[in-house]
Amino acid sequence: MIAKRLPAIKVRISDLANGKYFYGSKEELKAGYVITPYGEKVTRVNVFGTVVEKFVSDAGNFSSITVDDGTDTIKVKSFEGSTFEKIDLGDLVRVVGKLKEYNGELYVNYEIVRKETDPNFELLAKTEVLNNLIQKKRIIDNIRAMSDQMDSEELRNYVQDTYSMDEDTLGVILEAKKKEIDYKPVVLDVIKKLDEGNGAEISKIFQVINLPENVTERTVNELINSGDLYEPKIGFLKKVN
Repeated sequence: MIAKRLPAIKVRISDLANGKYFYGSKEELKAGYVITPYGEKVTRVNVFGTVVEKFVSDAGNFSSITVDDGTDTIKVKSFEGSTFEKIDLGDLVRVVGKLKEYNGELYVNYEIVRKETDPNFELLAKTEVLNNLIQKKRIIDNIRAMSDQMDSEELRNYVQDTYSMDEDTLGVILEAKKKEIDYKPVVLDVIKKLDEGNGAEISKIFQVINLPENVTERTVNELINSGDLYEPKIGFLKKVN
């Protein structure tokens, strides 16, 4: 039996880091994979980011780079000698490889690392990933809403019939829901303190608040969509009284 090569999925590194790794089986020719909080099973990845660390062993039989895509970092390991000889710190690279986990560390087992010189590739990669997440988020939001209305067995049957989703995937989605932190009160408090009457300047909100930029942006968007914030003028946000 010949193992079928699985596609390399474009994904945010943070979604890999916040997912759960499941070990494979050599006997069953089954590779390990991560289930992300968005319910996506990922065995091989296609990640685009900036090289922020590089290591080569003294013996020269092992090397690694650490790639940052703006959401998190992940290490890419090679056991084939000086694989990353032509890769430098600060390079934009596209990484393709299988996900592995060792001693609790998730990493990419090197298959391809290609240097990209056109920064538009980064924008295109991020756009493709976000468009995919938008579609998956609708499904996740629906499953989470149903989890408040159904018992465990009903929910398992519902996601199986509706989305062909297995129990492991459902478990990761529900566990991610439990771990989520509500940052809305923090963001609202900062905006209230910065507002001198005409709203808080958006650029200052991001400067002052002690949260990752993507978390702040997501929380602000959620508050706008829920009607808790509005934009009195371009570049400013104000809390609805």
